[in-house]
Amino acid sequence: MPLLDHPDAKAFLLHWGEMGTQWGVNRSVGQIHALLYLSNHPLPADEIVDQLGLARSNVSTALKELQSYSIVRRVHVEGDRRDHFVAELDPWDMLLHIAAERKRREIDPTIALMGELAARLAKDGHVAPHIRERITRMHEFLSTLGNWYEQVRVLPKPTLVALMKLGGKIARFLPGGKKTD
Repeated sequence: MPLLDHPDAKAFLLHWGEMGTQWGVNRSVGQIHALLYLSNHPLPADEIVDQLGLARSNVSTALKELQSYSIVRRVHVEGDRRDHFVAELDPWDMLLHIAAERKRREIDPTIALMGELAARLAKDGHVAPHIRERITRMHEFLSTLGNWYEQVRVLPKPTLVALMKLGGKIARFLPGGKKTD
């Protein structure tokens, strides 16, 4: 039975495409990722085109984007000269790759700009104090977030899983932290 003939597989693929639009990527990028994630073998681009009914150029662009996030990679299949593609299957690794790329594309440039603005505003006697204070606070916040991410991303996966499962209970290990159930 072809993958998308199963209604639950199709529902996953359609939902993943919709969620992709919420996450800031094209619907077809999400659908291609879902198709590769559910596939039990590498798929060539022309098979992706056929299964999803997308334009070849759209598939090519989407595959490049997914590869830039390191959640899809190109593989070679013996006896076939075409490039084939597979998705990262570990959701944790997928999350870490996406977070790293989003940080690089979105957070790092913002931290850099906020740092430049805060430095200039610190010397600007003509700016309203609340503007200086708010931009400086935003820079400090984003820098703290970036530093936290850099420290957390190198933790072993089992440690990350344990931290996430602890949730708010982690506070009990901190000075002044409240006990939670």
